[in-house]
Amino acid sequence: MKIRPLVPEDMPEMLEIERQGHSHPWTEGVFLDCFKPDYRLWGAWLGGSLEGFVVGTYMLDEVHLLNICVHPRSRSHGVGRLLLRHLIAEATHEGMNQMLLEVRLSNSVASKLYRNEGFEEIGRRPGYYPAASGREDARVMSLLLCP
Repeated sequence: MKIRPLVPEDMPEMLEIERQGHSHPWTEGVFLDCFKPDYRLWGAWLGGSLEGFVVGTYMLDEVHLLNICVHPRSRSHGVGRLLLRHLIAEATHEGMNQMLLEVRLSNSVASKLYRNEGFEEIGRRPGYYPAASGREDARVMSLLLCP
């Protein structure tokens, strides 16, 4: 598995993984807006195939994990953990002090991953995510980084 920065030309594979991984997927326009200097987009590649990606944005001394998604064929193989750890390492190297994220309350798999990687719940955001029947609350989690 190789990790490399994503480029706009990777968009078709990113969109396919996103559609398969999220009930309310990001649009191409949202992804294109992330190809700016304060954003970091990393992809995990196996051979010539994108297996997952992570998107974060930097603000002052914090990195906000915006999206992490793994192709269904690669789930439960550590790809999400690899991408998360890569973003943490890069953010630490670039002098960030903290990582923040939101995760659906119903997403127990992701919540467990974040807890296992040292994240702590610091709050909730009511109605943060669109859901099939209205809105779903988000768990806000934080990890202090040691530069």
